[in-house]
Amino acid sequence: MTESDGEEIADLPPSAKLVYKVLEYDGPLTQKGIVEESMLSARTVRYALERLDEVGVIEEDVYFADARQNLYEITDQPAEADAAVSD
Repeated sequence: MTESDGEEIADLPPSAKLVYKVLEYDGPLTQKGIVEESMLSARTVRYALERLDEVGVIEEDVYFADARQNLYEITDQPAEADAAVSD
């Protein structure tokens, strides 16, 4: 990830930054888990995940306990991305 990716995170809406932080602190979660932890609506979480995926800071994987759901986690990123989110 380049320095410009950190700038892109800074330009994301607050809901996307919140979802990023929830994933950072609570590890890989399903969309339902993110909704419960963040207390955002399911629609808002879906939108935030789409925006985070566009920037390339999250990975989507199959949730083996229930294949109907996906597991989301943060990709490996440099410190600049974390600094951009905390601003």
